[in-house]
Amino acid sequence: MASELAPRPLTVGFDLDMTLIDSRPGIHAAYRALSAETGVHIDADLVVTRLGPPLELELAHWFPDERIQEIGDRYREIYPDHAIAPTLAMPGAREAVAAVQALGGRAIVVTAKHEPNARLHLDHLGIEPDAVVGWLWAEAKAAALREHGARVYVGDHTGDVRGARTAGALSVAVPTGPCGERELREAGADVVLPDLTAFPAWLGAYADADADAEASARA
Repeated sequence: MASELAPRPLTVGFDLDMTLIDSRPGIHAAYRALSAETGVHIDADLVVTRLGPPLELELAHWFPDERIQEIGDRYREIYPDHAIAPTLAMPGAREAVAAVQALGGRAIVVTAKHEPNARLHLDHLGIEPDAVVGWLWAEAKAAALREHGARVYVGDHTGDVRGARTAGALSVAVPTGPCGERELREAGADVVLPDLTAFPAWLGAYADADADAEASARA
């Protein structure tokens, strides 16, 4: 019985692109380099308006199916040389991760991005989560969220909302990527914040309410 009433650890998952990092300048540069190398026209301005889904889905707009694996591998190879330095932290990103850890919780990043490149971004920007899991998109993110016991997942895309809901986690959304507030709410987001600068205050209130609920359960 005691184990049933023990406080649950707080684990919060975060998406990467357009949630923790503004990767548009870096991805734009990487696609321009890929276009120059392959001789295939890629509208990098258009590409960066629809970040979130896996790389292969974007490449399918520009390359035939039989080349997508090859081109995807090449993109990931050249990515560090072009995309890491120009990429910026989103406002409040470092503080959002630190807020989870300050409460004794764990902050994890679950992203569709190639995991080694995701880690390069985080290291370069001084964002220090407790774990990073890559190559997962939308509902597939639920596997990592469940494995780490995430109770909250924060993202900017409707795919992130679906991942959170599939995992049974609270979906916290920020309209800082391609999806607006209304679209995120319609997808089922439980909470929509204007951006991550509002996250620490929200998390504090959430943790207080959770602690009150735990205390009531033990009473």
